[in-house]
Amino acid sequence: MTDTNHENVPSRARRRFPGISSRAYEHPADRSALVALRRLTGFDTVFKALSGLLPERSLRLLFLSDSVRVSEAQFAHLNGMLRDACYILDLEKVPPMYVKQDPQPNAMCIGMDEPIIVVTTGLVELLDEEEMRAVVGHEVGHALSGHSVYRTILLFLTNLAVKVAWIPLGNVAIMAIVTALREWFRKSELSADRAGLLVGQDIQASMRGLMKIAGGNHLHEMNVDAFLAQADEYEKGGDLRDSVLKILNVLPRTHPFTTVRAAELKKWSETRDYQRIMDGHYPRRDEDKDASVTDSFRESASHYADTVRTSKDPLMKLVGDIAGGAGDLGGKLRDKFTGGAGAGKGTSATDEGGTPGGTEGPEGPEEGPRKA
Repeated sequence: MTDTNHENVPSRARRRFPGISSRAYEHPADRSALVALRRLTGFDTVFKALSGLLPERSLRLLFLSDSVRVSEAQFAHLNGMLRDACYILDLEKVPPMYVKQDPQPNAMCIGMDEPIIVVTTGLVELLDEEEMRAVVGHEVGHALSGHSVYRTILLFLTNLAVKVAWIPLGNVAIMAIVTALREWFRKSELSADRAGLLVGQDIQASMRGLMKIAGGNHLHEMNVDAFLAQADEYEKGGDLRDSVLKILNVLPRTHPFTTVRAAELKKWSETRDYQRIMDGHYPRRDEDKDASVTDSFRESASHYADTVRTSKDPLMKLVGDIAGGAGDLGGKLRDKFTGGAGAGKGTSATDEGGTPGGTEGPEGPEEGPRKA
């Protein structure tokens, strides 16, 4: 059951964003996909029909019967955070929230018709009040963006793939959809992290929360700057083999790696876009119907181009070099895969006679490397 009452908001003054559209904080790749889906004729009808196949009613009954529902009488501090988050992001209906016994720190927002927020006891016990506020804002951001619909579908398809795995090629098509949904959902997590920051309005609390999720409740043993340095090392370290391993490691995940999330959020908090939202300049919900699909895709494409251009990852650098028409593609591939900075073993930048670029025999110079 939902609720429109926004009482019991905390005393600390925070900016509120009346009528804010989720487009204000959504990651470009997330936003382009959502705008396209929202504008798709018959989208709502299709997914309402699909909802009959999904175990949503079963999930609601499960949480109602085997978890603790947050209210003024139970987990009152979480109830205050939830109402506060909905008040700040101007979400009219306060979604039900449940606390589930599970030592693994986790939270999710699911549901086709109406979103449900679920947090685990492991998460509640791990985070302090301001860190938890950012997490609750994160989940309310999912609800405002409509992510709960796709998360529910992802859960359903993942379970379905397991059930049909014994059929030859039975889960190939399903897993292709699941892989695509996971890639989108990883971007949606970056969007929700931004929503959490808009609610908590405390970047240090957001950073601490992510750091605790990665390293546990040992804050006195951890350092935010050192944690962010890990993200930088992860991005630029190694060679192409490591880049491939990064892709393989992230494919089965619904969430980006924690250090990456922290670095992305810190970067966004320092942008003009974030400051404009805090100053009250942001897209409104009543303008969503006029949002341009073309503009959203163009912004998404521009974001990926910027990512390739500025990335420190060896694979992304190589992609940028190829796009820029860099020469000696074979040499670059060799060096990236081996981690070398120059020519391979047994070669030199100059030949024994001091002539750059190769040897010259009786039949003339050898053919040099071709442009990619």
